[in-house]
Amino acid sequence: MTSTLSTSAQRVQDALDELGLVLQVVELPGSTRTAADAAASIGCTVAQIAKSLIFRLKSSDQALLVIASGVNRVNEKLLAERVGEKIGKADADFVRSQTGFVIGGVAPIGHRQKIRTFIDEDLLRFTEIWAAAGTPHAVFRLTPDDLLRATQGQVIPIQ
Repeated sequence: MTSTLSTSAQRVQDALDELGLVLQVVELPGSTRTAADAAASIGCTVAQIAKSLIFRLKSSDQALLVIASGVNRVNEKLLAERVGEKIGKADADFVRSQTGFVIGGVAPIGHRQKIRTFIDEDLLRFTEIWAAAGTPHAVFRLTPDDLLRATQGQVIPIQ
């Protein structure tokens, strides 16, 4: 089956292929910009959405990626304690410059540079999860083990 992906979605597919993961990026007609939108478009629970959130470390001005279950909210104070630096929200320009993706389509892989990554421990309870794949309409299905292998992220409680 041959399909043409958008440039950003293809970048995610290429990253999956380079990692040796036999996973398929799909572009959907409905929006996947929010966890609720993605779950509705895919037909899974919001908790199964692995949302990629970029934070900005205030002192070092580095990006920090948190991959959270779609139903969870990141406790920023807890996260700041873990990294030893104050964190703030990343604006759209910062997110795009660090990842190469727009907000609502940030994938857990395929970034312009290596980004320190934390993974919400709640994602590990599912047999399958879904992540954004470079655009607000692209996703891919994976297992928590695939996510750990692909990102080399550290599993932590985020709430």
